[in-house]
Amino acid sequence: MRIGLLTEGGYPYAQGESHTWCDRLVRGLTGHDFEVYALHTDARQEARYPEGLPGHVRLVHSAPLWGDFPAGHRRAAERRRGRGPGRRERRRFAGHFGDLVAAFATTPPGAEPAAAAPAGGGEAPDPPVTSKADRFATGLYGLAELAADHGGLPALLRSEEAVRLLEAACHDPRALPAAHGAQVKDLLAVTTRLERALRPLSLDWYGDRGSPGLGAVDLCHATSAGAAALPGLLAGHFFGTPLLVTEYGVRLREHYLAGAASPLSAPVRALLAAFQGALAAEAYARAALITPGNTHARRWQERCGADRARLRTVYPGMDAGPFGAVADAPADDSKTLVWVGAVEPAKDLIALLHAFAGIRRSEPRATLRIIGGPGRDPQAPGYLAHCRALAAQLFPDEAADARTVGENPVTFEEIGSPEVPTLQDAYACGAVVVLSSVVEGFPRSLVEAMFCGRATVSTEVGAVCEVIGGTGLVVPPRNPRALAEACGALLADPDRRARLGAAARARALELFTVEQNVAAFRGIYLELISHAPARPAAGRARDARGLPQPFARPAESHVPGRWAVTGAAARAAAPAGRTPSWAVPDGERPAAAPVAAAGRVGGGATARGVRQPVRRDDPVTGQPRPTRGSGQW
Repeated sequence: MRIGLLTEGGYPYAQGESHTWCDRLVRGLTGHDFEVYALHTDARQEARYPEGLPGHVRLVHSAPLWGDFPAGHRRAAERRRGRGPGRRERRRFAGHFGDLVAAFATTPPGAEPAAAAPAGGGEAPDPPVTSKADRFATGLYGLAELAADHGGLPALLRSEEAVRLLEAACHDPRALPAAHGAQVKDLLAVTTRLERALRPLSLDWYGDRGSPGLGAVDLCHATSAGAAALPGLLAGHFFGTPLLVTEYGVRLREHYLAGAASPLSAPVRALLAAFQGALAAEAYARAALITPGNTHARRWQERCGADRARLRTVYPGMDAGPFGAVADAPADDSKTLVWVGAVEPAKDLIALLHAFAGIRRSEPRATLRIIGGPGRDPQAPGYLAHCRALAAQLFPDEAADARTVGENPVTFEEIGSPEVPTLQDAYACGAVVVLSSVVEGFPRSLVEAMFCGRATVSTEVGAVCEVIGGTGLVVPPRNPRALAEACGALLADPDRRARLGAAARARALELFTVEQNVAAFRGIYLELISHAPARPAAGRARDARGLPQPFARPAESHVPGRWAVTGAAARAAAPAGRTPSWAVPDGERPAAAPVAAAGRVGGGATARGVRQPVRRDDPVTGQPRPTRGSGQW
């Protein structure tokens, strides 16, 4: 089976959680051939060259979603024409782009007035939600067909005509409230970003340059419902290829969070967010199956229009091997709390420090180890410095007597330091692992703590409750008093900690391992292909009527060497009226041409034992193929 893996800003160029999951999936499914179609989001990703890819990753295509459109990715239609779009193409563009913009730049479906029933008892029109979704799809696939027929779409998306169409939509009475005040600079910013977001429509990934591309894959697997899903939508539109969408972090949610901290103006943020929402809804509507990583992501997808019948939760797989050597939690009266992660405002370490102050009042021997460096948030370094200052203010250095150097009960450490050489050592040094976040997706640090058999105290955010189950304590976010009470209860009860840690390890090994994830997608791939209708694809054999012949080429022809195929199988695979030289009629195998134990004919020996050159015909075309030693290999 040929799988087209569609990624955005991740595998195989950028490191991170998305890269790790894709790499484990590809390496686990060795029975399939993968073709990777990667979209870069910045120059640093493009500078990294993928190394160490497994042998069954046949192709790696990449294209940038930043800067100007790469000239090397122009489609064949544009290269043949050699000139810009004409008047007819511009009219087509105006119609399709007008539909696309009107679908996402107008008032959201819930705010539209209900359509009035026509006079005379006729049928009522379709609901506004359906008409808007259909109009977006009409515009999107119309632009894709224009790019396939004539090319030049990137220039059209940045043209004055595109700006005028967007301006007309913003001045429409039903336009988004934030878009009414859009100025020319805002419209230019939106069209620039729309060109980059729609760049997959113009790429040569669909059969140009003599390569079948996405037209020959059996299944498209997109790692998000954003720009990465666009090539899969086009493959489904043009070739009928089924699309699988997997989201462990909902791309639309990430876009909303990034937009809130963006310096862009309000009209630009509103229009881009509306476009991303319409694109996600289209991906969910066209996907054959959607696999969220947790219930939190599933709720987002359902709210964006995903059909519950096509949603199936598949937890992300994590490697449990490195954590198997971590010893059980100490059975003595340990009083150490451990927090592990990337330090940034969303982790709410301020609330954790205030909660620890309450713990110290009831348990003076308690200590807190915060292990992790600054996160990717631009505010992370300043936030870490603020947390250090607060810890020094709340907990002055303490000493056992007048001659001992004082120590702070709160320490800030990083993985790789002499005290914490590895991630496993971070979890092994504590009795209770704490998570105090106010925003969280899938809590990987909690799963790692569960692999180590540690009891946990967490805030009720994201997928925390789904991951923990009944194996840890959960408290409301931004509530230092509740966090302190839960931590104090576990620190005071070693037996309870041991029971919760054992249950947590069993739950994690059952649900969150790499093996579980790979097995789930192996079954999903086979299920989707089994329901997909047979379709002619580029590079596949067809009969005289043009219908595909899935088994026209015998399996033996894929193995190097000369194989003997007898009678009916040989005649069925050969062109009409011709029997290929590699076929031996039934019952007429020469006695002096022994077949090896594995099935390979032992050379071209005749009845006299003299070796003769073996002619090798292609099993599909019947034309002679070069023989070994002829200099043509």
